[in-house]
Amino acid sequence: MVAVAQGSSGLRRDARIIGLLFASTTSMIGSGWLFGAFHASKIAGPLSLWSWLVGAVIVMFIALCFAELSTLFPRAGALVHMSHATHGDALGRLWGWMLFLAYVAVPAVEAEAVVTYANNYLPYFLQPHGGGVLSVTGFVTCAVLLGVFAALNLMAVRKLLGVNSTVTWWKIAVPLVTAAALIVVGTHVHWTAGTSVWTVDPSGYSFDGIFLALPAAGIVFSFLGFRTAIDLGGETRNPERTIPLAVIGSVLLAAVVYIMLQLGYLLALHPADVANGWAHVAFSGDAGPFAALAASLGMGWLATILYIDAYVSPGGTGLMYVTGGSRILFAVGELGGGPRWLTRLNNAQVPLLSVLVMWVVGVLFLLPFPAWQKMVNYITSVTVLTFGLGPVVLLILRENQPDLKRAFKLPAAGIIAPVAFVASNWIVYWTGYQTNSFLFILVALGFALYAGWFHLVAGNPAREFGWNHISWLLAWFGGMWILSALGDVGGGYAVLSFWPGVILVAIWSLFVIWLAKRAALPAEQIAQEMVRIESTL
Repeated sequence: MVAVAQGSSGLRRDARIIGLLFASTTSMIGSGWLFGAFHASKIAGPLSLWSWLVGAVIVMFIALCFAELSTLFPRAGALVHMSHATHGDALGRLWGWMLFLAYVAVPAVEAEAVVTYANNYLPYFLQPHGGGVLSVTGFVTCAVLLGVFAALNLMAVRKLLGVNSTVTWWKIAVPLVTAAALIVVGTHVHWTAGTSVWTVDPSGYSFDGIFLALPAAGIVFSFLGFRTAIDLGGETRNPERTIPLAVIGSVLLAAVVYIMLQLGYLLALHPADVANGWAHVAFSGDAGPFAALAASLGMGWLATILYIDAYVSPGGTGLMYVTGGSRILFAVGELGGGPRWLTRLNNAQVPLLSVLVMWVVGVLFLLPFPAWQKMVNYITSVTVLTFGLGPVVLLILRENQPDLKRAFKLPAAGIIAPVAFVASNWIVYWTGYQTNSFLFILVALGFALYAGWFHLVAGNPAREFGWNHISWLLAWFGGMWILSALGDVGGGYAVLSFWPGVILVAIWSLFVIWLAKRAALPAEQIAQEMVRIESTL
């Protein structure tokens, strides 16, 4: 039996602090830990340690902005509600679907991670010499895994988070044990014999690589799961306290795990693995890098655990992203940005049809991005683009609605929020022109389809679209696309070298903030929007 929700009140409020903390943590400790250190070392060499630290700081700035906003929008799919508050329904509806695009591909990439590791001992899932491209068997297997994620999401949220909490204990323990074992054994085997890779090929990496690795190696991608606690804000009884703690705590926990893993990976490498330079790091079994290193150091027991974890870690992350994405779709339907049937609930009060949409569209995303790293680039770019709105909304609400009750109030928001917005645009820029071209073309097509539906199908007049409140998006997206084309990253035309491009992106970002403030709704209308959003609880 299926019911239609009359607002977020139809959702159970059974999530607790540990459940939310672990929901975000398990969303972060997924396929990124299995592959991130390997790809980061190929780009930044030993400086990859700094890449994880820089990535954690950038994501923490963004997360801090959302920690305050989450207390103002404690509801399912809160990121969608935030986007309606300051610039009206036109922006909110567009952003809802952009958020969906950011979520829906993640379960697919986690499923790919599972079959990529499994291909080491069942060589049927990847095309031979295909650079990680799925075979037909691999594609079908990934589609079935996505179906499993969807099926598990049809349980009541309390049961789902209970399962996830059990999985998360494993997901935290295994990376920490792996890091500690590789640090201890790697130091003993290599450093004592004078065979460390820290001095190998010093010309094979540069300082710029610290930043280029952030999107390309899946570093920022690995931290983006902090948002899951926000997505479940409508399903917890004390959101003002639990959501900020879960958001901030999960980022800190994941940062410790990832930095330790990168250190263990570097200590476990043999100089022969870097014989052809850092960009061509290779060793037997590198499709499952940590397991292969553990086996090469004589730790077969750890390799076995890692092959098991290659199912658990990505599986847990994929599971939680289906959860978060379905709540985004629920909010889209609730606020009129999509069909009302997206809010239909099953007997466990879970948005049934939204979960099914996540599965179907997720399978489609296996087609254009059939390799782990390719899909990570897209996800990183679109997600940080959607996150960029958070600091803007925070700044506008601080100026226009200073008397709103804020259970968590970010100190120095006037500094942290602009820095977070600039940093999010840096990540987009460092993702590269080719990936960004695909992204911005996809966004442009989505915008055109929405505008066509609004004017031609629904027959609404142009004055009701809210063009004056969303025109700043053209400057933001168009400017980033042009700067990306002029840059020297990922297929750009190299008119701008690395650091001039970084500086211009920062300047442009600050200009976009100014434009966004000018285009915001008047304070009275923002107050009315907040009241309307409150009524969805």
